Amino acid sequence: MYKVLLWDIDGTILDFQASEREGMRACFSHFSLGPLSDEMLKTYSSINHRFWQALERGEMSKQEILIGRFQAFFHLMGINEQLAEAFNREYQLRLGDTVYFLDHAYALLSQLQGKYVQCAVTNGTRLAQERKLKKSGLDHIFDHIFISEDLGFEKPNPGFFDVVFRRLPAYRKQEYLIIGDSLTSDMQGGVNAGIPCCWFNPNRLPNLQHVPIDHEIQSLDELPALLSASFPTALSPHRIL
Repeated sequence: MYKVLLWDIDGTILDFQASEREGMRACFSHFSLGPLSDEMLKTYSSINHRFWQALERGEMSKQEILIGRFQAFFHLMGINEQLAEAFNREYQLRLGDTVYFLDHAYALLSQLQGKYVQCAVTNGTRLAQERKLKKSGLDHIFDHIFISEDLGFEKPNPGFFDVVFRRLPAYRKQEYLIIGDSLTSDMQGGVNAGIPCCWFNPNRLPNLQHVPIDHEIQSLDELPALLSASFPTALSPHRIL
């Protein structure tokens, strides 16, 4: 039976796209860059996604992707690229202060509190994530918070999860369940670490990366039934491709 729930934050518990949209528009206003159109935001989101994937693959450092994504975006938009560092600092603050829950996430985590060891596992920046967790009240729900900057590893690197296992030595790997929306970060991280995976896939996206997973849900409301019914044994036979 699962005993430890490893929760991704952005895109799983919190609506990252809503926070990104509000944070970006607030920063454009702060730096007097004019209006941020939906098309511009779409372009930025695509660049941001590409940079974070490079981080997950170990091709760039956290600092390189944080600044580099804005440099690339500003270059396309004809904005002074030297603003990138200051813009990123302001953006981290705005992002940390903008909280929108997905589904009934807060009620669900509250319901599970005390029944499972619940941990946050995130690649987000320490500044933004600590502010989010405090403002959302999640800091009082999670038993442990694992932020990649503190651990020295980014998901899906097994080193990230090795730190988790050392902090929680009483549990076997089959008693963990990682819940997240990212195939390349959360699910691949779980596979690399040898723990069961639950893919939160509200948009019913295809698993084009063919990452092996154990469970797939479209709504967080499905999780209690899954947890009640799950008695994992060996991982490989029931993994879904």
